[in-house]
Amino acid sequence: MVKIKNNFLKYILLFFVGGYAYCGIEILARGYSHISMLIAGGICFIAIGLLNEKTSTGMSFLSQMVVSSVIITTVEFITGVIVNLWMGLQVWDYSNQPYNVLGQVCLLYVFIWFFLSPLAILADDYLRYWLMGKEKPKYHFW
Repeated sequence: MVKIKNNFLKYILLFFVGGYAYCGIEILARGYSHISMLIAGGICFIAIGLLNEKTSTGMSFLSQMVVSSVIITTVEFITGVIVNLWMGLQVWDYSNQPYNVLGQVCLLYVFIWFFLSPLAILADDYLRYWLMGKEKPKYHFW
């Protein structure tokens, strides 16, 4: 088993895994993606991975899912404000969805991210275990 020791390489790997996964989900959902989604996805994946890294006792899996959906929604909102509103690229628009904020995020996607977040949590934990020599993940639901 190869162990990556260099922190910069670790985060580059995690960034691109998350970025490409986010783009892949978007391509499956609507048929195309945008470079801004690679960046947003990479940021989200690293932030989700840091949830366990930065908590001494470890969060419950359910708590990680809740916080992960908030992280993804926040990054999506900030990305949307920059890319769609400031730069005018119109990569996406949720204006026709109920409970949207400036057309950049909506309540439906908060729930979608909640149910997709276990994929990111597990992928990050096992990448860190297999490639980076971190402790084997142990989960408690509550």
